[in-house]
Amino acid sequence: MKLKVYTIFVLCCLFSPMASILYAQTAQRFMLTLSPDGKSVLDCYLPEQPSGKAIVDCPGGGYSHLSMQNEGHDWADFFNQQGIAYFVLTYRMPNGDRSIPMSDAYNAMKTVRDSAQVWRINPSAVGIMGFSAGGHLASTVCTHAPENLRPNFAILFYPVISMDENETHKGSVNGFLGQQKNDKELVYEFSNYNAVKSNETPPTILILANDDRAVPPLTNAIPYYSAMQRAGISCALHVYPTGGHGFGFRETFPYHNQMLDELRAWLALTK
Repeated sequence: MKLKVYTIFVLCCLFSPMASILYAQTAQRFMLTLSPDGKSVLDCYLPEQPSGKAIVDCPGGGYSHLSMQNEGHDWADFFNQQGIAYFVLTYRMPNGDRSIPMSDAYNAMKTVRDSAQVWRINPSAVGIMGFSAGGHLASTVCTHAPENLRPNFAILFYPVISMDENETHKGSVNGFLGQQKNDKELVYEFSNYNAVKSNETPPTILILANDDRAVPPLTNAIPYYSAMQRAGISCALHVYPTGGHGFGFRETFPYHNQMLDELRAWLALTK
């Protein structure tokens, strides 16, 4: 009798609406070129059962290269299974010209919103995600983009926030600001905790490890969280005891499953 009950339970779960969402997959994958030189690309993953939400992802790499797998494509199934359209952005390296990656990220946001009807996306539910230097780019879009390109929510993994090379990842500063890295006004402007604004900067979740030696939490993610709190903007902060920097989607991260559960719960409550 117990076996029969269990079998019925499993069958009911498999054919329930929740199960259909759980086992939903990527329905369509394609690539779009965003820049005239063909070097900025948007890799698109559209889900079988769209929820209306979408996320543009900015992988990290210190503004010198891109970690496309661990901080990019590996996340596609996780989001598509929740009905979230997912877009991995290959942005061009700044080499001291910050406008280059910024324009690529802006173009990605515009492309997703312009194509919202065709891709079954709610244009008011388009978020951005970024890792490390990609987290700096994502937070720059959150704090500097014009209103029509600003994300509706943000996911920032161990983000570079400061552009003061005394308190952040020096390579990211050199890549983003180049020869202007000693310009105090630019350092202030693009240390994005200084650019958080009430009713403008979107709700955010920050995910990082306490033992991150590459991008110190106390001078990057924590000041951003504090600025969000002062501005009265919804912000979640998850600091795991260990894991270092750059864990992304790696299953070797000790809190991988917990992190995914907490991110999934936050997304479910984010409009």
